[in-house]
Amino acid sequence: MDQKRAVTGKLAAKYRACRERKQRGKILAQVQELTGYNRHYAGWLLRNFGKTRLLQDAEGKPVRLVVGSRNLRRQAVRPHTYDQAVKKLLVWLWECFDQMCGKRLVAVLPDVLPVLAKRQGLKKTAAAYQKLLHISAATIDRLLKPERAKRRLKGIGHTRPSSLLRSSIPIVISSELPVEKPGTYQIDLVGHDGGNPNGHFAFTLNAVELFSGWVEPRILLNKAQRWSKEAVKSIQIASPIPLQGLHSDNDSAFLNEPLQSWCASQGIPYSRARPYHSNDTCYVEQKNFNIVRQAVGYARYETEEEVALIAKLYGHLRLLINFFYPSMKLLEKKRVDGRIRKRYDQPRTPARRLLECAAIAPKIQSALGQQLHELDPFVLKNRISRLQTQLLALVRRKNMKIQYPGPAYPQATERMGRMLFG
Repeated sequence: MDQKRAVTGKLAAKYRACRERKQRGKILAQVQELTGYNRHYAGWLLRNFGKTRLLQDAEGKPVRLVVGSRNLRRQAVRPHTYDQAVKKLLVWLWECFDQMCGKRLVAVLPDVLPVLAKRQGLKKTAAAYQKLLHISAATIDRLLKPERAKRRLKGIGHTRPSSLLRSSIPIVISSELPVEKPGTYQIDLVGHDGGNPNGHFAFTLNAVELFSGWVEPRILLNKAQRWSKEAVKSIQIASPIPLQGLHSDNDSAFLNEPLQSWCASQGIPYSRARPYHSNDTCYVEQKNFNIVRQAVGYARYETEEEVALIAKLYGHLRLLINFFYPSMKLLEKKRVDGRIRKRYDQPRTPARRLLECAAIAPKIQSALGQQLHELDPFVLKNRISRLQTQLLALVRRKNMKIQYPGPAYPQATERMGRMLFG
């Protein structure tokens, strides 16, 4: 309508200024074609556009209107069919039937109203009775909307990471991650449930720096949000590479308000993988077995004593992996004659890659070089083996005391013993 008024107003002055009948007919036809108005109404509109006219409304009252302008119209006030008495009775019925929705309540009313009429002495010819018999589900919901608002529970859910946080965190696939620039970490959780996912058990938060392959495992007492935040903070302190970005899957241990707020306060960009695409976190997924599972196996860890023992083990393991275990980075992958050909770089340890990287500060490189000179891989390996033996003894002692609900737990424990300790 605004466009029609604009077109008509622009051509109205031209129409009234034109003296030739044939030229006015062309303008009238043009307005009729552009607006779709009837020819008689379009001619009246062009002749009177901008003039004030006194008309009568539907009730016969005089109304002053300006032709062609947007005039305020009086809203049509419809009489209320369902008065306060009907609403009061409807609220009472709604509360009697556990505040059910309108679609369910409207199906109950035909069977309930006759009983209600006998109990409260309502006549079937009464206005409230007849109105409730013909009320619709949409009208019930509309009348009960303020009552639902009064009775709505407060504080059920303050944060909803599945909708709000996910929409605010960008999705990045594995091929888009900055692997040539140090500082981006992928994080993932490994559960130590022993084949029984029920109850309370520990998790390992595994973090991998994409450029060098630097690994930082951390043991968590459970999957609470505070532990994942504290683990990431400890990784930022212990790792020689400052955190320039974090990438994870869609686990609720990572997509939560405490961790996201901390990352925002530290200026650390956060990205997530696509749901149900584990290859988007491929860099950390391949380390979950090579580092975590081979170090602590598949047993169930749930006590504070076990968690403290694994924390000591990870303290030595991270030094052994990062300073003495070389890895290869994929440089190229292409298909040749129906076969995938992969080309890797020379095997180097994460520490060696950082020592050769020009983007790392000389102070950090100096500290890494000194630490590499002081560490003894054989001493680290012996310490790790002793801690693994103590961990296995704790698990076996626990298995003798606890009756487990299923056979998966003892089998996982024995498998860990066979894999790691013979």
